[in-house]
Order: sequence, then structure tokens, then C-alpha cells
Amino acid sequence: MMLQTDIRYIIRDNVLASIERKALTTELLELIYQQNWFNLWVPHVYGGLNAALKEGCQLLEELAYVDGGFGWTVTLCAGANMFAGFINPTLAEIVFKQAKVCWGGSGQPSGRADKVGDSFMISGTWKYATGAPHLTHFTLNAWVYENGEPVFDANGNPIYHSFFVDRNNVLIHYDWNTFGLECTASHSFSINELTVPKAHAFDLRPDSRTSHEPVFYYPFMTFAECTLAVNYVGMFRRFLDLFEKQLLVKSSDPEWATEKGKTLFKKIDVVRSAFEKKRDRFYELIDETWDKIEPNAILLSEIANLSRELVRDIRIGTVDLFPYAGIAGAQRDNELNIVFRHIFTASQHALLNI
Repeated sequence: MMLQTDIRYIIRDNVLASIERKALTTELLELIYQQNWFNLWVPHVYGGLNAALKEGCQLLEELAYVDGGFGWTVTLCAGANMFAGFINPTLAEIVFKQAKVCWGGSGQPSGRADKVGDSFMISGTWKYATGAPHLTHFTLNAWVYENGEPVFDANGNPIYHSFFVDRNNVLIHYDWNTFGLECTASHSFSINELTVPKAHAFDLRPDSRTSHEPVFYYPFMTFAECTLAVNYVGMFRRFLDLFEKQLLVKSSDPEWATEKGKTLFKKIDVVRSAFEKKRDRFYELIDETWDKIEPNAILLSEIANLSRELVRDIRIGTVDLFPYAGIAGAQRDNELNIVFRHIFTASQHALLNI
């Protein structure tokens, strides 16, 4: 998916400013609201774009190609706004028809939710809420307790629910201080003895959907694997393009071109060819599993494996090539260095890290 040139310029013109601010600039946020990208997966009936998975992933890849931090923020917040299809439709309509609504939070179960009548008393701390400064609602997973005791399912496993809470009820801990993806502002947050109505609890399972759009029939874990993987793909495409551009600059030195140039150009061709082959197969799999009542389990397993292979190959490929970028690649404001930092900060995300 191609972005309009003026949109690319807006994003790129704000890269250094957003890194310095450690948050998206006002201009970038306004662009997102204008394009309705946080509502990429939200149904039309709630004012969203209701994107098909392949279409949406192609957009996210392209945003990550322009700037990894920007693409990552849109991906994670749009992924949280997608929860609109798992809550009461009347409530979803009220919440998502508000201007500039943006959800985000943590998928790691933490804290506790004590059941008290038709409500839950929630306390705990959660890490890495992407976009924390501009979120209107925070999402979290908390272990369920009743009468002071943990609640278990039929198989003896402890139960947790997902919840959403208004940002006014959350304490943000401004602790995001990474060397890449700085503008994602993925700070921790905490809640202390907050009463949350039962309607604000939900479960991310197809049988718990409240909307009949295709995305809510699709397994959430596979959805997460797809949308996250294309961010690494977009960033690595940009890395390869910038690296090749740097090689062209260095090849103006005849001695370097003779001793190293040919070998490195061949090396990047091999890396790019293998990478693009896997990327193409990835999108084929999305096509083959999308909008099916029961997606083929073998293909879903291939998506899971291929998404992790792509991220591993990207990590290895970046490490292998980066030392040949020269001092220019070590300059903090050099775009090659920025993409390098983004990739290796993203590599710490647990989902696709093997």
C-alpha cells in the first residue's frame, strides 16, 4: 500500500522531534486522527475503517517503513481499539464515537480483580502501555478473585479477564527510556482499588465477540502475530534500502569498491531475496486464512512459525550488515542508526522473540 507523498513528508519531518520529546508530536497525532488510523480495525458502525487484515497489515508495514516508532504506535493502539468488537455494542458505540478515542495498555496478566457483586475491584501495575500520554482508555489483564480466593477454570487454571478503564483512573509511571522506539512512550501504569463495572470486562475469544465483522472471527493471537510482524518487515525494508544507499556512497572510493563493495552488494542481494520470499509467503497466508468461519489450523500454525522466523532473520540480518555501514551508521541522528535502534528495541517484545 502506497502512502501519499505529503503524508510521508509529515511523518519523516517529525521523526527527530518525536524522538526528542519521547512521544508523538501534535502534528503526528493530528495526522492519525485525520486518517482514522487508530480505528483501523473498528467496525464501520462505530465510526471505524473496518479494514481487512491484508489491507491493514500492508498499511502498518508502510507506516513502519517510513518510521518504525510511528508505525509501532499506530499498530499497538489500533490493536487495542479493535477490542471494540468484544464489548457491549451500546457501550462500544458510546465510547468509539467520541473524538480522538485511543486505547492501549498491557497484555500481560498482572494485578488482581476482586469480584464484588456486579463489579470488580482492581489493583496492580502493568508495563509497556504504548502511547500512554495520548490514551483515552487503558486496557489491562488481571487475575480474577472471589471472596479473597483466586478463581479457576474447569481445567484448574487461574482465570483472568481483560478490562478497560478511563485514563483519569490510572497513574502513569513515566519510565520509558529506551534507545529506540522512543516516541512510542510505552510507559508503565498502575491502579489502586478501582471499582470497575462488569460491562468493562471482556475476553478476547471468538466466542466472546459482540460484532460479526471478519476480524472478530479471526484468532486474536494470529491477528497479533500478523500485525506485529509487519512492523519488523517495514523497518527491515527501510534498513536494507538505507544500507544499500550507504554502500553506494562508500563505493565512490575505488579501493573500497574493489576490496569490499562487490562482496557486500552480493550479500545484501542474498539477504533481500530470502527476506522478500518469506514476506510474500506471509501475505499469501493472510489471504488464505482471512474471512473463513474456521481458518485452517495448519496455515495458522505456519503464520505463527513464519512470523517468528521473519523477526529472527531480520535481527540476524541487521547485526550481520550493520558493521559495514561505517561511522555514518553510528551517528544518532542518521536514519540508518535510528532504524537500527528501532529494530533492536522492537526485538525485546516477547510475542515474536525466539
